[in-house]
Amino acid sequence: MNERRTRQASAFVLASALGLWLSAPLRADDAAATFKAKCAACHGADATGNTSVGKSLHIRDLTSADVQKQSDAELTAMITSGKGAMPAYKDKLTADQIKGMVAYIRTLAKK
Repeated sequence: MNERRTRQASAFVLASALGLWLSAPLRADDAAATFKAKCAACHGADATGNTSVGKSLHIRDLTSADVQKQSDAELTAMITSGKGAMPAYKDKLTADQIKGMVAYIRTLAKK
């Protein structure tokens, strides 16, 4: 009886870990799609702000060291509450989507 529970628990842990591992690329794809849908019009597909709107509003280059040195909390607050001409996304994106956006912004760092 005890051995059966141990096997069930092991199977559950393995299945959970596998699910998390397999869903990571999906979350990254979701964040990229969200960026394209919500952010690229102003920030540009490459996130440099090199768009007519980006230039007129002096949008910062999300790939720059200046943006990348900001903490996750600062980026989260900016996405959630907006800043300057940037709208707040607290009512448009879930907390998980905002977290995904911050992670996506980190992937944009200039190498």
